[in-house]
Amino acid sequence: MLTNTTSVEIQFGDCDPAGIVYYPNYFRFFDNASAALLSAAFAMHKRNWLDHYGIAGIPMVDTGARFIRPSSFGDIIEIQSAITELGRSSFGVRHVVRRDGDIMIEANEKRVWVIRGEDGAIRSAPLPHEVRKLLGAA
Repeated sequence: MLTNTTSVEIQFGDCDPAGIVYYPNYFRFFDNASAALLSAAFAMHKRNWLDHYGIAGIPMVDTGARFIRPSSFGDIIEIQSAITELGRSSFGVRHVVRRDGDIMIEANEKRVWVIRGEDGAIRSAPLPHEVRKLLGAA
């Protein structure tokens, strides 16, 4: 299925007092990497594909990570993101973080394609056929 790689330079503000990346910041990086993955698939920026497909977003409903090695201020990491599964209204994303080729983190997400109802509440919606195709469905 679809893959994309994003490069991130670790900033001073990403780190905790020990000088390593404060772990919640990785989830911010993963959120950006997921958006970049879909932007590459749809050939448009996130603000455009939200409007184009008429969705409210792609919230994360499940996540997990295995932290193998830390990263520090000034490191440049690469996040390889891949679609791993397609459900009716959800999709899985796997992120592998590398520095100089070494695996630093392995993470996964489950996200849901959501629309806003007439009452303003968000609810899941089926992945459109075009989206399924662009994300690598056979």
